[in-house]
Amino acid sequence: MDVNAAVAAVAAIAGVCTGVIAMLAFRWSEREQARPTRTALHTDPATLPPGVDTVLSVLRSSAVVLDEADAVVKASSAAYALGLVRGGRLTVDEMLRMARDTRRDGEIRQIELDLPRRGSGRGGDALAVSARVAPLGSRLVLLLVEDLTEARRIEAVRRDFVANVSHELKTPVGALSLLSEAVMDASDDPEAVERFAGRMQNEATRLTSLVQELIDLSRVQNDDPLEDSEPVQVTELVGEALDRCRQSASNKQITLASGGTENLHVWGNRGQLAAALGNLVENAVNYSPARTRVGIAGRRIAAPGGDLVEIAVTDQGIGISAADKERIFERFYRVDPARSRDTGGTGLGLAIVKHVAASHGGEVTVWSAEGQGSTFTLRLPEAGNAREKAESGRHEHRLSGALQEPSDFDDEDDGVHDPTTSPSRPRTSDAPEVLP
Repeated sequence: MDVNAAVAAVAAIAGVCTGVIAMLAFRWSEREQARPTRTALHTDPATLPPGVDTVLSVLRSSAVVLDEADAVVKASSAAYALGLVRGGRLTVDEMLRMARDTRRDGEIRQIELDLPRRGSGRGGDALAVSARVAPLGSRLVLLLVEDLTEARRIEAVRRDFVANVSHELKTPVGALSLLSEAVMDASDDPEAVERFAGRMQNEATRLTSLVQELIDLSRVQNDDPLEDSEPVQVTELVGEALDRCRQSASNKQITLASGGTENLHVWGNRGQLAAALGNLVENAVNYSPARTRVGIAGRRIAAPGGDLVEIAVTDQGIGISAADKERIFERFYRVDPARSRDTGGTGLGLAIVKHVAASHGGEVTVWSAEGQGSTFTLRLPEAGNAREKAESGRHEHRLSGALQEPSDFDDEDDGVHDPTTSPSRPRTSDAPEVLP
């Protein structure tokens, strides 16, 4: 009996232990099932606090949400387009280190970086960004990235523009001041007064031209040419440009000729296009020696994106060196400053041409050789093609601000394009045009 009782007691104890172990295992299993897995943390939108998707989707900044393992939970399409996220991971090491530090101590951090532009092999071509990292709940980290590239470029242009304008205005204003003093000192000498007054008139004319071209440049940079666009006959533009320079050409016995412009039309702002072509012809006359020839030739050329209208202005002037050709479209840049003073040039004419061409979806190029003359070629979309592109561009699809999961994007580099670049258009040869 004692042996049977002992066996029964042992069996009872073993049964109780088995029950306890089974209950603990059941509780542990339930707890593990309730705990979110790492995979679920990456893909389940419920891991984001309520309303975060909506708030981040309306921000201008690119947004990236990281989990505890530095994997991307969600990111805006702009973050993918800038190359910040690839394969579900953050690609910028500096931002990743900043996110880890913020996750560790909960402090908000900010940094400015220069990143290589995605898909560009050009050295020095970088994106300037400002990155700000903040904790998002107890597990997630939010990264906001703002593209500062355009803002920095505009600021640099503004600084250069102010410096150049100050210098250019200082010259004629200083000359007027000195000449006025000379007139006062020579009040009893009529011939000297007349001579100084003539020079004052020249400086005043130069100052007036400078101010007017500054106004014109500001207008073409700020105005949208598509708001006041119409089909424009190239023949009429050429006629206006020739009339504008006919007197100065006659004084130098320069022959003006044109051809090939019949039945050519472009779509755009008539006043801006006339000013651009007029500047090209005026430059050709000013920089050509006496008894030479300036010609304007027009033609239609085929291009992948639609036919283009090409207007070439050719002269037999002094030509432009290879070094100067890289800078002639910069504001206030002059190939020959001494000749510019004689002709009244301000250095803004070609800058205006460049902006007009770009705003109309075209370009301006130059062929030149020293001592052989120059050919400036203005290429613009033909009227029908330009109008269709302008109308479709107003409804162009833009990147959505909504947050996307990594699985929504292809990991291949070719699937995402840099929004700050555009496909390059094949360019025609820069060979000189034949004078008509």
